[in-house]
Amino acid sequence: MTGPVHRIWDTVPADGWEDAFLAGNGEYGIMVHGQPHSERIVVNHHRFVLPNGTRHARPPRLAALLPRIRELILAGRRAEASRLLAGDGVLRWTQSFHPGFALTIDAAGEPIGGPGGSVDAAGVPAAPDYRRHTDFDTGEVVVQWAGGQRRSFVSRADRLIVTHLDMADCRVGATGELPGRPAGVRYAVSAYRRDGLVFLRVRGRYPRAGGAYGFEGLTLLRGEVTVDADGVLVHGPALLLTVLDRPEHRWHSAALARRLAGHRDARYGALLARHTARHAPAYRRVSLDLDVPAAQRALPVGELLARQAADPHTPDTALLERLFHAGRYLLLSASGVLPPRLTGLWLGSWDAAWAGDFTTDANLNLQLATATVGALPEVTAAHARLVGDQVDDWRRNARAVYGARGLLAPSRTDGEHGHLFHLHPDWPFAAWLPGAHWLLLPLYEQHLVTGEPLGEVAGWLVEVAELLADVLTATDSDGTLGFVPSYSAETGPLDATGVPVHVAVNATMDIAAARHAFTVAATLTGDDRWVRLAARLPAYRVEQDGALAEWAWPGYRADENHRHVSHLYPVWPLGEITPEDTPELAAAAHRALRRRGDENLSAHGSLHRALAAARLHDGPLVQANLLKIIGRDMFFRSLMSAHNPGRVTYNADAAHTLPAVLIESLVQGRPGRLRLLPAPLPGLTGGTLRGVTCPGRITVAELAWQPGTVRARLVSKATQRLRVRSPYGETVVRLAADEATEVAFTAQAAH
Repeated sequence: MTGPVHRIWDTVPADGWEDAFLAGNGEYGIMVHGQPHSERIVVNHHRFVLPNGTRHARPPRLAALLPRIRELILAGRRAEASRLLAGDGVLRWTQSFHPGFALTIDAAGEPIGGPGGSVDAAGVPAAPDYRRHTDFDTGEVVVQWAGGQRRSFVSRADRLIVTHLDMADCRVGATGELPGRPAGVRYAVSAYRRDGLVFLRVRGRYPRAGGAYGFEGLTLLRGEVTVDADGVLVHGPALLLTVLDRPEHRWHSAALARRLAGHRDARYGALLARHTARHAPAYRRVSLDLDVPAAQRALPVGELLARQAADPHTPDTALLERLFHAGRYLLLSASGVLPPRLTGLWLGSWDAAWAGDFTTDANLNLQLATATVGALPEVTAAHARLVGDQVDDWRRNARAVYGARGLLAPSRTDGEHGHLFHLHPDWPFAAWLPGAHWLLLPLYEQHLVTGEPLGEVAGWLVEVAELLADVLTATDSDGTLGFVPSYSAETGPLDATGVPVHVAVNATMDIAAARHAFTVAATLTGDDRWVRLAARLPAYRVEQDGALAEWAWPGYRADENHRHVSHLYPVWPLGEITPEDTPELAAAAHRALRRRGDENLSAHGSLHRALAAARLHDGPLVQANLLKIIGRDMFFRSLMSAHNPGRVTYNADAAHTLPAVLIESLVQGRPGRLRLLPAPLPGLTGGTLRGVTCPGRITVAELAWQPGTVRARLVSKATQRLRVRSPYGETVVRLAADEATEVAFTAQAAH
């Protein structure tokens, strides 16, 4: 898989870290930016989080208060109940993700342009034929100009940051002076020669706040290199190998040096080949061709963005195609030891919004949406590691807050633990009951796609059902069951003054999660009591105007301008409400989706709406929500995204979720059924999608469409019958295991 669609390139250097080109191996990340004569490579590590005293925070013990909390909620005194659910009422944040440091590469002597060379408008020496690019297929970031080149990647095979310098004499150093650095974080940079090898070492010491000791990086420099105070002079080609660590109690420099010494004879090409052997097969599994003219595909990234900005009301097909591939590349690169954070794996400043953590009530799962259908099981495996490391904490949360069995997940985590402590009367996440179900669902969906055994995930799914069963309570005299307290993140019914009070009764998401959890538990255990319990759950409520209600409880008024759409959980991702099987509820959900406002046009809100619109087969509404992202200047030149229009707040939600939106508009599958072109964007009249994986163990090896025709080549892991639908008709095909089967539809045949 080669060609311009699988890379981005630019003729403009990245002055700020936000436009840095990106690479990562799921543990280490790099951000390459700066001028050709003065470049910075910001290094990141998934586990670099700033201690703030919350590492040992625990959930409040609220179980004894539950009768009073329920009494208050059912009496309409929800604000008082929220105060009780908040514990001590202090809003504690997770430990904030932070950058490590920047490797500095500065030309020595004459600037790169040479003596008497030209300068740009800012007086910076120009570099003739300057160009930088990121190759999605290899994970390389390359900067080159007439007479020089720098190449970098982050190895999945060897856990190294690798940089090759081929330029005039330069000085390599390091700095911790990154924007927003807390005064209490102290850096020490040193260069030294030991055992015939030259090293550059960086140590960052945290203020003591009940967390790790600090973080460090060690770089081995090979070539004609000499120590120069706290930096290294480089004469001619050189290879830089960097490793990172975050020690708990003392520095690990000696162990890092031994790791690097084991690569003293390594060559850049051999290291890249080892990395590519792991990275490329994952990246290559899925591709999208939107019939973009070759001249448009060849444009630099700045021009692609400028074309969209010139016509914000129409998707630029060339940009959309490139964003699809960039999103899968960035998602894969950000996932390994952990799944992607709010910023993926990258950050160039110490002021991460929302602590740069894993915000679990929307953002994390939206990013993971691309993993299953986008054939990236590596990403799902990273998520499984996060969950597996924290499931004991979720059990402690359930016992402390509800005195219950099962799993109660927090609304956010820094990756070190899963305790629930981010609580406040305005943010009653102790009442967010479906969190564990939401977070386990990607693992269950992966099982449906691959057919592989659930393993320990099966037990966790049953524990999800146990929590929801234990917290069900009678809500009226006839014994009707419901959820009290309940929370539709991050909003609540309006009070008499029009202000939302978040804690409530019977959030639609709670009901949907419980119905699915009980059904799955019945399948996994063979115990019919789960089926009986599911039958006693409240029905969804439909408002007088025909819209699906956010709470199945009379008298509540929703904030219809809120960014979250948790009440569409039975539409996406559950697929319980569909136009084919539940047309009346689908119409109600569609009404609820269309009447929801956009609040602050946050990326996650628009993309969540787009995914729901796709499931409801509304292609124009999918496109309208995508245009809120691509038509409002929300992508940096790296094609990493922002949280809000105008590139406000570096955030990976849009970048990582957008491929899933495009896939869901073109292919939707569930066991025994497949729908082709369920919600095509009006502007995408033709193209080819390859490699998508669907529930039911189906791979859409190729989907090709043009006006009036659609054809697909399907491969199943098991012999089965499959109903295939398209805008032009439907058919039932028999798929033999591991054999390709072609299906085709035309508009003429439909008539």
